[in-house]
Amino acid sequence: EEAMEPSAPAQVLHSGILESLGQEIIDGQLAPGSALTLAQIEERFDISRTVAREVMRSLEACGLTESRRRVGIVVRPAEHWNVLDPLVVAWRLNGPGRSEQLRALTQLRAGVEPLAAAGAAHHASDAQRARLLELAQVLAQFQDVPAGTQFHDADTEFHTLLLAASGNDLFAALAKILAATLTARVSHGQFPATPRKAALDSHPAVAQAIVAGDADTAFAVMVAMLTELRADLFPSS
Repeated sequence: EEAMEPSAPAQVLHSGILESLGQEIIDGQLAPGSALTLAQIEERFDISRTVAREVMRSLEACGLTESRRRVGIVVRPAEHWNVLDPLVVAWRLNGPGRSEQLRALTQLRAGVEPLAAAGAAHHASDAQRARLLELAQVLAQFQDVPAGTQFHDADTEFHTLLLAASGNDLFAALAKILAATLTARVSHGQFPATPRKAALDSHPAVAQAIVAGDADTAFAVMVAMLTELRADLFPSS
């Protein structure tokens, strides 16, 4: 007899409820110190105790809540949030502190991606080098062309592959956060409608340097790319 798989509706339900509660905490609608109970969550969302408990476990893993004896589930202040969790990143990018979060993430990228590019020049596999070149060629086709889904998918894959190929597992662990950042820029209209030529040219230059094993050039080109990005997003910084 086949083992029973979790039902798709339950998974979707969990995801939607988790998103609702997580966003409410991030937005301050559920203030720090607010108490919740599993019974309240069951009643509000019309769900089972099992699903409610799974949602609470997920929120606790994100650092947004904690369980206290005789109190229930308590919302935690922002300093306790797991700010590197991709769920927390996405919720903050959808919340009132979006611009500050985007600035912080862009600064993180500026610190990490040049070193990741230099590392990839030494550590990337042949397949990763070839894929970076392919993606750079896809991106280069969008000069003077509106950036659509194909462009943004290729851009996200390029930058996350760069982290994965860096030889640094801490950089690789940031891939989901980077993907969430790029997605948020698109969804909130903070990406140029037509990609800039300098940005498009930078991707092949980085890929070619990585293929050639030229860490210094890969580093320098990525610094220039991210410096321009910072100037675009935050002209006063």
